[in-house]
Amino acid sequence: MIKLFSTALFAMVTVFTVNAQVVFKSKPEASSISFFSKATMEDIDAVNKRLSVVLRPATNDILFGVTMTGFKFKSALMETHFNETYVESDKFPTCIFKGKVIDKIDYLKDGENKVTVKGTMELHGVTKEIEATGTITIIGKEIHVLSVFKIKLADFKIEVPSNKLTSIAEVIDITVDATLIEIIKK
Repeated sequence: MIKLFSTALFAMVTVFTVNAQVVFKSKPEASSISFFSKATMEDIDAVNKRLSVVLRPATNDILFGVTMTGFKFKSALMETHFNETYVESDKFPTCIFKGKVIDKIDYLKDGENKVTVKGTMELHGVTKEIEATGTITIIGKEIHVLSVFKIKLADFKIEVPSNKLTSIAEVIDITVDATLIEIIKK
């Protein structure tokens, strides 16, 4: 499943980078996506370090993809419930976001830039428009991307059984935190 995802993401990155002057891709050891669910019974949080991010500065296009089975929880039981009951990782193995940075950025100038990103996120077989704010920080030849935004589970047809409503929040916080390096220059 992971190999299939890697092959599919590689194909998307290849298409995404055609005719690009400069493309930046996430450093695997320095990129993650996490979520946090505040609940009455117990907070739920998980981190996934299998995040792939691609940014094309010439067009402000941004793409990220993640395998759902890559999320790690503090409890193995939570991880099993997440994959089998909620996101159904066997049927829907990935989450993909394709969008654009709306703000104009000088990628040749070091500094922190507050940005808005708009695009579509495909999760649990549902594609939905997403708008999020964050920062793009340029430091030399590296770009750091950070965004925290909320999603409603119901928007992605992720059902929370009525007996679990006190255990799982209906809206969860997502954090994307990635360091990108230049990979193509034509």
